[in-house]
Amino acid sequence: MKFTKKLLTAAITFGLMMPFAAQVDNVAFASNADAAATSRIKAENLNLTTAWDKVFPKSEKVNHRKVTFVNRYGITLAADLYEPKNYTGKLPAIAVCGPFGAVKEQSSGLYAQIMAERGFLAIAFDPSFTGESSGTPRFVASPDINTEDFCAAVDFLSTLKNVDSNKIGIIGICGWGGMALNAAAIDTRIKATVSSTMYDMSRVIANGYFDYDKDTQTIENERQQNRLALNRQRTSDYRRGIYERAGGVVDPLPDDAPQFVKDYYAYYKTERGYHKRSLNSNDGWNVTNALSFMNMPLLCYIDEIKTPVLMIHGENAHSRYFSEDAFKLLKTPKKELIIIPNATHVDLYDNLDAIPFDKIEKFFKTNLR
Repeated sequence: MKFTKKLLTAAITFGLMMPFAAQVDNVAFASNADAAATSRIKAENLNLTTAWDKVFPKSEKVNHRKVTFVNRYGITLAADLYEPKNYTGKLPAIAVCGPFGAVKEQSSGLYAQIMAERGFLAIAFDPSFTGESSGTPRFVASPDINTEDFCAAVDFLSTLKNVDSNKIGIIGICGWGGMALNAAAIDTRIKATVSSTMYDMSRVIANGYFDYDKDTQTIENERQQNRLALNRQRTSDYRRGIYERAGGVVDPLPDDAPQFVKDYYAYYKTERGYHKRSLNSNDGWNVTNALSFMNMPLLCYIDEIKTPVLMIHGENAHSRYFSEDAFKLLKTPKKELIIIPNATHVDLYDNLDAIPFDKIEKFFKTNLR
């Protein structure tokens, strides 16, 4: 009995993951079979659409199929896989995600398909809790879990027979640009990273837009007001038994809306980019989604990235400062920031005259070898 108490104390103190059974007096441990069953990686059966429902036309140069994979939290992610029709040997591979609040049928799928046309196996995936991916409750994001989504994509790509597991890169668009950098800082299997029109979601949610123009007191006051409102919402949600949605891109569009909001509307709310599963095209995230990011800075360790990073942003993008500030934090000797003349934030979603795919292709072919 004395030994058992000491063992339990040690387990609690050091956080040991030992499967103690209820009968501690007899030191009855769970069987190895039970432990294996609870640790097994198992994908859910997802109801995936078989129709081509992207906002961009299907390329005849690539093969396409739906795939699924599981992240470290047991969430099954849905993805579109694109590969060149004619290739020999093993392929370099790229995982693509974003923008924040979008789905794989939008910008990320366009990027993935074009990279496949250029000789890569590429997947575009829906993040946890959104699109065709699993995870409940729906319509939430997490700086931890969504970073893990990228790492889980690398798990999947690493095990494909036609992929060279030493040649895997990632592309993060908009809010997933920050997630991509965070993933590259923890996952040494990621050999090259591209961020396109990057948002630092934790920074913008914590401090609001254009925090470089705010003094410390203003930011502190705004954060406190946001905390009060979000926690009132938590209480309200729990009382009602349903999560309030924040709304997607504003609709109808006010005449005095900032230009970048008009640009979002032109993509998400029109035939150009609307998709029925896109949060930004419809009812948006849960209101309390913001709580996950307010105290969890994403980019704290990007100075530890050892692999090449290419950052791309539009000259006229309201979000340009996110890339410029993140670029300064990077210490990898192989880093580059490209500013696209006259381009806006949303131009880098789908404007083929603005997105520098030649440069992206060269970057990956140089660094995934």
